[in-house]
Amino acid sequence: MNIILILFPLALGLGLAGLIAFFWCLRSGQYSDLEGSGWRVLEDDDIDNSPPAAVVLPEQR
Repeated sequence: MNIILILFPLALGLGLAGLIAFFWCLRSGQYSDLEGSGWRVLEDDDIDNSPPAAVVLPEQR
């Protein structure tokens, strides 16, 4: 029965911390653009289109 005196406030504290973190995320705009990040994953913007560097073969030395 003594463990309830520890676990109950601990559970309430963790729940309150999670709720505070959720509302902080809402205020900071984390959920403002729900579709944009999904489309950014599908777009392939990070491909390097520059020509490859010259390769030095052993015969060219």
